[in-house]
Amino acid sequence: MAFGRAQGLAAIFGTLELRVLEALWRRAGEASVRDLLQDFPQAAYTTLMTTLDRLHRKGVLERRKDGRAFLYKPVSSREQMESGLLTRALQPLLEGHDPRPILSFFVEEVSRQDERLLDELERLVREKRRSQEGR
Repeated sequence: MAFGRAQGLAAIFGTLELRVLEALWRRAGEASVRDLLQDFPQAAYTTLMTTLDRLHRKGVLERRKDGRAFLYKPVSSREQMESGLLTRALQPLLEGHDPRPILSFFVEEVSRQDERLLDELERLVREKRRSQEGR
């Protein structure tokens, strides 16, 4: 990781926002502010409430009224959210111009991170080709 540079979802969300999302992903269903307080013993109720509201306004949490409280749940899994962010980042780069330099950079970065990831990338390409041939 580059010094001072957040990666993945941490580049999009604040520290508390990401911790709240992770707490919600660990739960099977909806949760209220009060339900989440046990996961954040140092946080004030209002801080947690504001964070959940902010995540709802960003479109990453659904909420519904239950009596006087709101119940929150993520609109997608962590994997779906990461995939969506990656898609939005890569699509403009691959459209319109020659995508080969971008693909080459991607392969180089993957191999620099972990040689086994290069094998996994190759496996995924073969799998995708087989599925397209079967159409």
